[in-house]
Parts: sequence; structure tokens; C-alpha cells
Amino acid sequence: MRQDVSIVGIGMTPMDRRDLTPAAMAGQAVRAALDDAGLSPTDVGLVISANALGGRLCDQGCIRGQSWLRDVDLGTTGIVNVDNSCAGGSSAMHLGVLAAQAGQSPVLVVGVEKMWTGHRGETIAGIEDGLPSDERAELRVRFDNDAGSVLMALNATWVRHQIEERGTTPHQIAAAAAKARRCGARNPLAQFRSPVTVEEVLASSVVVAPLTRLMCSSFTDGAAAAVLSVGTASGAPRIRASVLRSGNGELDYHDRLRETADEAWKAAGVGPEDIDVVELHDATSAEELYALESLGFFSAGEAGAATVAGDTDVGGRGVSVNPSGGLVARGHPLGATGICQIAELVAQLRGTATGRQVHEPRLAAAVNTGGIMSGKDTALVAVHVLERT
Repeated sequence: MRQDVSIVGIGMTPMDRRDLTPAAMAGQAVRAALDDAGLSPTDVGLVISANALGGRLCDQGCIRGQSWLRDVDLGTTGIVNVDNSCAGGSSAMHLGVLAAQAGQSPVLVVGVEKMWTGHRGETIAGIEDGLPSDERAELRVRFDNDAGSVLMALNATWVRHQIEERGTTPHQIAAAAAKARRCGARNPLAQFRSPVTVEEVLASSVVVAPLTRLMCSSFTDGAAAAVLSVGTASGAPRIRASVLRSGNGELDYHDRLRETADEAWKAAGVGPEDIDVVELHDATSAEELYALESLGFFSAGEAGAATVAGDTDVGGRGVSVNPSGGLVARGHPLGATGICQIAELVAQLRGTATGRQVHEPRLAAAVNTGGIMSGKDTALVAVHVLERT
């Protein structure tokens, strides 16, 4: 019989600093999560550490967790390192669930990323490591753009499809970006905490048309950690489903998202209509709308109007979307993002998300993706469904 796994501790760094080392950020998040769980470092049965860019940007190609957690005094506890591009944190969460169920409880899951090093080109190259090496050159030629980002150019192709085929409008996309910044302004750990208007979003500089700067996530330094334990504990949300699927190039990104979400809803015994709050992978604000439709929260072409109406904001009529501010406002520290999502949802389910608290949520979902296969599929989709206890 499968054992329940609960999240008994969370920790996260502020996402607006650029002066901390990976070790400092990882240590801060881990100590906060262990303190939250009421545990000491030597209580931990296994550590799973996620990072994407350390080899390129921080001169730490291997043993990143061991190197960056030396000052936490974990003793000889095993540390396993995970790299799955933007989905490294959620991949670590999935492995943490399996490890806890296998008898390694409590399991410490940590993600850390340093993206601001003064070498923008190297950071972009590291992000594009999330594409197969034999496809990168051809994609760079096909999607050459002033921003220099193949992945943002790919996102722009999906945006044009939304506009042409689903009736999504730039105004609706800008409304999603303004909502993200509004939510970020309520989150003391967010990277961007100043609200912006729809008009300011539309007037900001173009990244890859029709995407503007304020519609897109940015480089972020940050770390997050969670402590997983077998069984149930008062106030500790339990994980009802943890589903990972890797794309093979046969489906479009959003079809893969839909397929994986359907499996997660089935595994959790719920539907999207049951979810009170979702943290999803809004690499762009247009992607927030497309993902909401792919995940089943809205029919095709309906998420934009719902966002403009305020239905997806905290206190809205529908599912609350990215109350943390999401990738666009909270930030997107690649290997930590999936755990940042979990940390926000745990706070929501505990009722401790001060200033942005959703009213008495019972079920929450985290949706994290990473990498692109064959220019259209995602390398990994991870969906976690959490329940208040």
C-alpha cells in the first residue's frame, strides 16, 4: 500500500538579490525549512539537490549539493544531484516523494540557482542547454531575433497561435502580466514587488513580438527547500499526486501538458474544477493563459477574458493562479522554481500566505515544465497535487 507523504517544512530566499553565492542561498533555504519542520540537519535521511546552471556559471559541474551544503552540517547523509533544466526542482520533489515512501524519511529537497553573473550570453546559453545539442544550431537560425533567446522565440510562436486560433488578445496577455506583478507586490520574497498597469506592460520594450519585456520572466537568483516526511501531521499538507512525464517530440508542448495533467488529476482523484489554487509555469504571461486552458481550468480561448475579469486573482471567482507572482513576478531561478511553487502552495494551504492568502483552500496544484524536445514538445512536465490536512 502506498504511504502518504506530507510536507512538514519549507524555506525560500528573497528573489530580488544578486549578491549571494549558491552556497549562501542553499544554506539559507535549507536551514529555514529544517527549522520550520522542527528538525536538525542530522535528522535528514536523504538530500536531493536541484540546479541547472552551476556547471556553466559557477564553476561547479558536479557534486553541487555536496559542495554548496558543506556548512549545513548534514554529516554523511547521502546527497543526490538533479538537473532537469527548468523542471529540476519538481523532479527533485518527485524523487523525494519516492525516497520517503521507500524508507528514507525525512527527505530534504533543495533547489538553488545563480543566474546573475555578469555574463548574459553564458546565462542564455545555459538556459538553451535545455534543448538537444543537435537541434540548437538549426533552431538559432530559424528563430534568430534581437533578444538572442531561442526559447523566447519559441514562446512567441505559441503566442501567435493563441492570437490567431484562440482569439487571445495582447490586452488579455498584458492583464495576466499586470496580475502577476500585483500578486508579486503582495509577496515579500518576490523578485518584482511593484505593480504595473496593462498599459505599461503593452508599452514596455519588445522581446520577441508580440511579447514585451513585462510579459516575460527574468534571470533570477534564489533557492527553496522542502522537507518531506512519511505519514500525516497536523497542518502539514499531504501530496495526493506526483506525476512526471517526458516528451519525445511527438506532441506539441501544450498537448503534453494536457496529457500529463489528466494523469495527475486521475491519480489524485480530482478534477481541475476541484483545485482552489495553482502555481503554474508562466515563463511568459501568454503561457499562463495557454497553460490554464491546457490544464482544463478553462476552455480554449476563455482564460484571457477570465483574467481580465479578475476571476484568476486572489479573491476571484475561479481558481487562484500564481498568488506568489509566478515566474513573471516572483522569479524563475531555474532549478529552484518547482520547489518555489511548492513552498507557496504549502503556505496557502496552511493559511500563512499573509497579504495574498486564498480563502480556505483545500486542494492545490503545482505545474512545472523544463526543456524542449524537437522544437515543440517539452522535455519534462511535473504536476503535484497537494491537500490541506
